[in-house]
Amino acid sequence: MALTGCGSSDSGAASVPDGWGTLKTKGVDVSYPEGYAEQSAAERGKHNAAAAVRTEDGRKVSVITVQLGFTEANSAEQAAIAAEAGIQLGAKVEGQKDVELAGTDEAKRIDFSFEATGEDGGPAKGTPVRGVILTGLDSSDTTFAIRVDAARGTLPDGDLDRIIDSVEVH
Repeated sequence: MALTGCGSSDSGAASVPDGWGTLKTKGVDVSYPEGYAEQSAAERGKHNAAAAVRTEDGRKVSVITVQLGFTEANSAEQAAIAAEAGIQLGAKVEGQKDVELAGTDEAKRIDFSFEATGEDGGPAKGTPVRGVILTGLDSSDTTFAIRVDAARGTLPDGDLDRIIDSVEVH
């Protein structure tokens, strides 16, 4: 006898809020709130497997990116070290901790902050930006890094939590 989707599930499946979009890659999927626009391969950086951007007044105020195979690592800890090394010079790393992501037993979360440079269409120079990187290995032992950068006041904590809860590693 099969049971079908009634109530909440604790099976480790990711949770995607209604009305959200999803960045789908071969290693991980991550969802994003309304107000973001998924970028095409031509629009996003060459190292990003997927990206979504939120703009206000013509400036990018929040960006969600997915990178796959960004380093050779054989643990979430090694992937986190590599991801942390990729955070821009002058950023303040505020901590690293274990995080539960659907589809993997081991993943890390890195929290950091920096002041925007005002370049590349981002927030005005000096704007405080909060960043989070979620990293680990997918089922084929390929590294992934999901990075969320948001200018202060543009991404509520609840939405950040829902983005993290939406991650599904394949």
